Amino acid sequence: MLKGEARPPKSPLKCMKYVVVSGGVLSGLGKGVTASSIGVLLKSAGLRVTAIKIDPYLNSDAGTMSPFEHGEVFVLDDGGEADLDLGNYERFCDLDLYRDNNITTGKIYSRVIEAERRGDYLGKTVQVVPHITDEVQDWIERVAAVPVDGQDGAPDACVIELGGTVGDIESAPFIEALRQFQFRVGRDNICFVHVSLVPVMGPVGEQKTKPTQHTVKELRGLGIIPDILVCRAEAPLAQDTREKLAAFCHVSPNSVMSAHDVSNIYRVPLLLNEQGICDALEIDCSKTGLMKKWEEMADRVDNLGADVHIAMVGKYTGLTDSYLSVIKGLQHASYVVNRTLVIDWIEASNLEEPSHPDWETLRNADGILVPGGFGDRGIEGKILAANYARTNKTPYLGICLGLQVATIEFCRNVLGLEGANSTEFDENTPHPAVVFMPEISKTHLGGTMRLGSRPTIFQVDDCMIRRLYGGKDSVDERHRHRYEVNPDLISSIESAGLVFVGKDDTGQRCEIFELKDHPYYVGVQYHPEFKSRPERPSPPFLGLLKAATGNEI
Repeated sequence: MLKGEARPPKSPLKCMKYVVVSGGVLSGLGKGVTASSIGVLLKSAGLRVTAIKIDPYLNSDAGTMSPFEHGEVFVLDDGGEADLDLGNYERFCDLDLYRDNNITTGKIYSRVIEAERRGDYLGKTVQVVPHITDEVQDWIERVAAVPVDGQDGAPDACVIELGGTVGDIESAPFIEALRQFQFRVGRDNICFVHVSLVPVMGPVGEQKTKPTQHTVKELRGLGIIPDILVCRAEAPLAQDTREKLAAFCHVSPNSVMSAHDVSNIYRVPLLLNEQGICDALEIDCSKTGLMKKWEEMADRVDNLGADVHIAMVGKYTGLTDSYLSVIKGLQHASYVVNRTLVIDWIEASNLEEPSHPDWETLRNADGILVPGGFGDRGIEGKILAANYARTNKTPYLGICLGLQVATIEFCRNVLGLEGANSTEFDENTPHPAVVFMPEISKTHLGGTMRLGSRPTIFQVDDCMIRRLYGGKDSVDERHRHRYEVNPDLISSIESAGLVFVGKDDTGQRCEIFELKDHPYYVGVQYHPEFKSRPERPSPPFLGLLKAATGNEI
């Protein structure tokens, strides 16, 4: 599969192919998109693909990390709370990954310490090498064999992204593990792809190769020789730049890929394919016709129609990665209605000031979305946004907390329950519209929410949201919450016109509401954004975009 220098004989017991994506110079270069794009190219060659993200932080998972610190927490079917790059893999490659597809230092050390406590190491001194590095390798091999595409049998190829930057102290055990791994699986069965930066300095606009030279030198010093360089730059790499990188980084000029800025993210696999990365991987990317579909999709995204404005009312608007999957869900829906999506970001707390300019932005929006979140900052602003959407018949989608604030607003202003609130924000509220779920731990935060894929059963024969789901009797969507609509108020709420058209399999927990006599006023307790795909947009998002553009649902 892979070209390069003379290598040891291939292991006769291993047939899985691995592509390891590392990064140098600085973070945020796009390793996740590169890894996802390589996954697409492997699929285009007819290979079944899986993916693993290695995060060197000590946290067990992303569940307790602040969105400002880490971006969104991506929730998987099995309830795993993972890095947002797993969302990239799922969307690009149409996979359904598991919690074990996200490796963290915390997970690895926990397993090794547990094994030591059981006496599995027979009294030996437990060390980073070999015990931590062996556990990393064992984990990769075990997870790589698990199918994630809905088919039986092990995948053919596994894309592994090493988070962080080469040279980081916390990455060192993983780099050593991957160095050893190449000999475990056979050098012919692994390809190392290194993503680096080629900046432009000075008025002449010369592309500088030294940062990449230094990071490759460091990587080679750690025992890993990259087979392919993916160089991030604003403009395409000049030929002399490519040749210089090849000479000083010990790779073929044909294995130096220019990852320059493109019009949309779906052009990245096409860009790499055009430069011959499939030849470097020794695969035939024309085998399935997938590249043709991606080209058509990229062209469609570049030629969308008039703008549609969606007001996003949240508390993490300063870091859009906090809502990455929500943004993708909106984008996927906009492709279907053939409109150019414009997200108008509104800090929820600003709406608590009646004269704030964000009110004008809200009034001019074609639709309003209130995403999930935790904490009381901006809650009253979100409630006001829900009130505006309800009373002015502006299309509205509330996700998780967005459903809860809309329920609170309805209880206050339609049912007349003055002071109605969530016990999350006011433990002494006279009218608890949203309450803590009884089965949830109050002492441990990590992994204790209602997490992962759960069924929602439709309670009515016909409604907009059910039609958007194709008339199904039930849907499986991913959850992440600790609070729910108060079951004691459901009857009163529904009699006033806000109908909970979807409930959990017990028939007690509210999952979807829909307001009568409104173009689109929908709330979902789950997070539909996590299962949205470019060619299969999430139905709640599609409904919002259809209503916002005047299309029939």
